[in-house]
Amino acid sequence: MSTDMATRTNMAGLYQEMIIEHAHSPRNLRQLEGAHQTVEALNPLCGDHLTLYLQRDGDRIADIAFEGDGCAISKASASLMTSAVKGLQSDEALALFRRVHTMLTTKPDGDGPPDGVGKLAVLSGVWEYPARVKCATLSWQALHSALRDGPPQEAAMKAGAPTTDALQNRTV
Repeated sequence: MSTDMATRTNMAGLYQEMIIEHAHSPRNLRQLEGAHQTVEALNPLCGDHLTLYLQRDGDRIADIAFEGDGCAISKASASLMTSAVKGLQSDEALALFRRVHTMLTTKPDGDGPPDGVGKLAVLSGVWEYPARVKCATLSWQALHSALRDGPPQEAAMKAGAPTTDALQNRTV
């Protein structure tokens, strides 16, 4: 076995372990009290569903969490996503969404994952499994839905009123 092939095999094993670890012990798996936005997302093809909670401080994602049921890829992706975007400005999180979405849905140009995805590279092989792409992108689509409309109106935030965007009837 060539050194290059052995390295890729070792990386694939490491990535698989990290996905399993995030699926069994997901980060930010909880209801977020006082969330400014709540997005429901459903993958009707396999039954994965989640609720994404977003708390903002101006245009910064102050806190983010999720609840729901899904396969290992879906849970791991949500866990990794919430960890990666917490503390980012909306435009930074949207830029990360675009990089990750490209990584999850298209064959890479080079040997490795795209620049700027960090630990999210563990999901880089998902594009090879079309049935799994929807699982991996579910939480990311929920985040995109929450961010594309911008922060909720200041008055609603001060009053503690959540805003809701339902993706439930939309295949993502």
